[in-house]
Amino acid sequence: MTAPEFPLIVTLADAAHGRAIAVEADADARAAIARRLGLVALDRFALAADVRAIAGGIAARGEVQADVVQACAATDLPVPGTIAEPFDLRFLRDVDAPVGEDEEIEIGSEDLDLLPLEGDRIDLGEAAVQTLSLALDPFPRHPDAERILAEKGVLSEAAAGPFAALAKLRGKPGA
Repeated sequence: MTAPEFPLIVTLADAAHGRAIAVEADADARAAIARRLGLVALDRFALAADVRAIAGGIAARGEVQADVVQACAATDLPVPGTIAEPFDLRFLRDVDAPVGEDEEIEIGSEDLDLLPLEGDRIDLGEAAVQTLSLALDPFPRHPDAERILAEKGVLSEAAAGPFAALAKLRGKPGA
């Protein structure tokens, strides 16, 4: 296992009386996070959270903010973006172990942000990086992507779709 890019360890003792955390990643951490998440650049990565002890673990509520540059899914051009993603996580001792591959489980919305407590500590920095990864656009698109693709002869979905040929037939004699 590799070392985390943005470690921020919080213990039960730290969270016992509540703790406000506000940190920004330095250039080296941002570069490592960008590599891990496949970003062109990560110009800013900040975490603000309130952490407190709860029965059976630690609760963390806050927001991840980032200025990212992703590669366009169609043209590979840079697509800048700003992310402000709130989170509300509970790290608990009694989170069920993962089930086998063939077993199906139902997850309710109240279970979505439950994570296992590792001993008496959590890595809030890792949770922040994972929150960022979930907030990224999976298919970023540059504003000029359609024009660039058209100039290269790539048909749009409307022009290449199954109804495009039928649309061309409309209005032709004998059709």
